[in-house]
Amino acid sequence: MNALKTFLAITLFLAAGQTALAQRPLLTDEEQVAEMVTKEIDEVFQSEDFLKKKNKKYADVKGTMVIDIGVVQNGKVSTFFKVDSDVKNIDFINFMSSYILDHKFKFKLQKQQRYKIRYSVTF
Repeated sequence: MNALKTFLAITLFLAAGQTALAQRPLLTDEEQVAEMVTKEIDEVFQSEDFLKKKNKKYADVKGTMVIDIGVVQNGKVSTFFKVDSDVKNIDFINFMSSYILDHKFKFKLQKQQRYKIRYSVTF
């Protein structure tokens, strides 16, 4: 019986430790948020998944896009707005919008906090 209690205690302790490690950091500084958004979106656009999807349907798309990305409390992308672009392919712009709107960042914000980050990408 004691072995079972010990086993359960250890299991609970390890599970709690995993949960603590899995939690996303809470960012409060706008510069930190901008830095993390830029870093993560850079990673998204260099990811194998994104490049495979882009090259399958939009291999010929070249150019630069300036976008505003809105981020809300739980790390979700709330808005995607094309500010400027020399990319004229509407289907590609819609693909980009959907792809980014599905992204969830690896951080959280304080309650009721929102940030809009300007991001520039060249394809």
